[in-house]
Amino acid sequence: MMRIERAGVGDAGEILTVQRAAYVTEAQLYGDPFLPPLVETAEQVRKAVEDTLVLKVMDGGRIAGAVRGRIAGTTCLVGRLVVAPDLQRRGIGRALLTALHREAPQDTEITAFDLFTGHLSESNLRLYRQEGYRETGRERVHDHLTLVHMRRQERS
Repeated sequence: MMRIERAGVGDAGEILTVQRAAYVTEAQLYGDPFLPPLVETAEQVRKAVEDTLVLKVMDGGRIAGAVRGRIAGTTCLVGRLVVAPDLQRRGIGRALLTALHREAPQDTEITAFDLFTGHLSESNLRLYRQEGYRETGRERVHDHLTLVHMRRQERS
């Protein structure tokens, strides 16, 4: 039985492990082993857990996935949606996103959720579109990587 709950500072190391495992396929897709989620440190993840809303999925005694939501005014900036590779394609990412959409507005009046993903990450783009996100722009950051910025507008 999987359950979603807020992450604590003590979860940072395990979240980082899941994050690195989840981003290996992205690194291969873009030919870039230095994607920010892969070079982030345990201390940076600990700080994120302290300063932002971080949700985790527990599968028994193991963290199966996580997502971050940082509030900026009336917008929740969604980041680092990760699922352990052996548990991907089972709805865990969608469940995390749904929980974040439900949980973040408790802290403030959220009118939108913003995120970005790589232009080649088809399954990510499909999930976000299905969850009500619409493309707002593209940003070329390297020859091999264009970020697709997306927003989910909440009813106000």
